[in-house]
Amino acid sequence: MLSVLFESQYNPPAAFFAELLGADALWLEAHDNYRKQTYRNRCLLLTAQGVQPLTVPVVDGNRSEKVLTSAIEIDYRQNWVHRHWRTLQTAYGGTPYFEYYADYLHDIYVQKPQLLFDLNLLLIRFYLRCLRLRLPVHLTAEYSPPLLSAFDSPLAPDFVRDRRDWLTPKDSASSGPDRKSVHPYPQSFGKDFVPGLSILDLLFMQGPAAGSFLA
Repeated sequence: MLSVLFESQYNPPAAFFAELLGADALWLEAHDNYRKQTYRNRCLLLTAQGVQPLTVPVVDGNRSEKVLTSAIEIDYRQNWVHRHWRTLQTAYGGTPYFEYYADYLHDIYVQKPQLLFDLNLLLIRFYLRCLRLRLPVHLTAEYSPPLLSAFDSPLAPDFVRDRRDWLTPKDSASSGPDRKSVHPYPQSFGKDFVPGLSILDLLFMQGPAAGSFLA
């Protein structure tokens, strides 16, 4: 069996899901220390002004890197849900499939889970359904250092592809598609394809056909 190990991500890039093609299970790292300026609490969207990051604020952000990602609390004192939703509406309200997914997404946001990990898990499970990727999601029971080989894993006897921190917002600086990108598809703004965007960009543009761009 092939398992893929990722850290928890907020509205992950499309390449996150491309790595799951042919996999039998997705494992999410539940025992890593939180790291700022990663996809754990941010995603990248394409707007009329270019690529824009959306960041989920966390409680005690300055001290958060000493806390497990699975224990990080979302800071709802900031009206970030409204800001994120308004940005989604402005950037993607005119796309072919925004209305197709909007109500489902809104229902997740209004739940206001206390933990960032729980919000990410709800979103990831939703995207797996949208992409028709029928594989179970497991959480690690303990932290294991980066795997030296695919077989050096606490998840044995599975064959494990370790993709923790494989995708970073810095990848978006690339000028074109690379091995961490999906097949180019028409986007709302600009003439050149922009890689590294959240899976939302692909879903809003391609809807149920989005999965065909992952291979």
